Amino acid sequence: MAKKKSGTVLRYNRWGYIFLIPFVVVFIIFQLIPLISTIYNSFFEHYFKNGLTEVGPTFIGIQNYATLFSSGDLPKYLGNTMIMWIIGFIPQILLSLLLGAWFSDPSLRLKHQQFFKTVIYLPNLIMASAFAMLFFTLFSDGGPINSLLMQMGILSEPYKFLSHAGSARSLVGFMNFLMWFGNTTILLLAGMLGIDTSLYEAAEVDGATSTQVFFRITLPLLRPILVYVMVTSLIGGLQMYDIPQLFNEGNPVVRVGGSDVNSTTTVVMLIKKYVSAGPTQDYGKAAAYSVMLFAFTLIISLLFYKLTSEKTEKQGK
Repeated sequence: MAKKKSGTVLRYNRWGYIFLIPFVVVFIIFQLIPLISTIYNSFFEHYFKNGLTEVGPTFIGIQNYATLFSSGDLPKYLGNTMIMWIIGFIPQILLSLLLGAWFSDPSLRLKHQQFFKTVIYLPNLIMASAFAMLFFTLFSDGGPINSLLMQMGILSEPYKFLSHAGSARSLVGFMNFLMWFGNTTILLLAGMLGIDTSLYEAAEVDGATSTQVFFRITLPLLRPILVYVMVTSLIGGLQMYDIPQLFNEGNPVVRVGGSDVNSTTTVVMLIKKYVSAGPTQDYGKAAAYSVMLFAFTLIISLLFYKLTSEKTEKQGK
């Protein structure tokens, strides 16, 4: 009987491995091979002079990486990317926690919850380019926002929202917040609903306030989901491209480290500059920037994972 049961388990395991094959194949073809190819190309000089004459590929060792660090472009544009991500992420996580706690609290007995959840999630379904074009039109020099502020007497002349570093970055961060807070709310709400209700009942019997329950029970038990949200949001933020690209048409400039840099230019936009045909084209440098971006993302993800696993182990003890 035991042998028969063991054979059944093995057959089930075999089917599990079979179902994993498509994922493994897709991962190897579309992620692992391009990653290895990018790392390989980062050690070569390769571009088209005047868009016609091919130069290289010529092996130059770590010269692309040396240029990357000596130019100072990476910290500048990485700083731009992180600033715009933080502007969007902080209100995103705070509002999502508030809405999650609101929807998951049975004592409030909120009506039409499904309707509100659907409305909250809707911005996540809108294309980023549509969002960017909408805000570009609203906040342009001759847009309705400037017209309204001038009619109200707040402004005497149009304010160049797209040409000032603070306003341009804030608008990009605000759009990212609008697009993603619904998805974050659903994730946190699912985590809150999965918490054992007996913990809340025990806390209520002990006379704990709503604030104490939230910070002593809800937040600690939500830590794994919060870390997941933060890591995935950071990875998405580092890959930010479409919204800043449209807003970069206004060329908002800010002085960083003694040199001027477009304040809404991200690392991915810098990589595109080296890939696109023109005087700056260099596939090797583009590959080097891509590798560094991957390394930075990997380090941050592993750091968050390590911190979370250590805290979980301490709580388990």
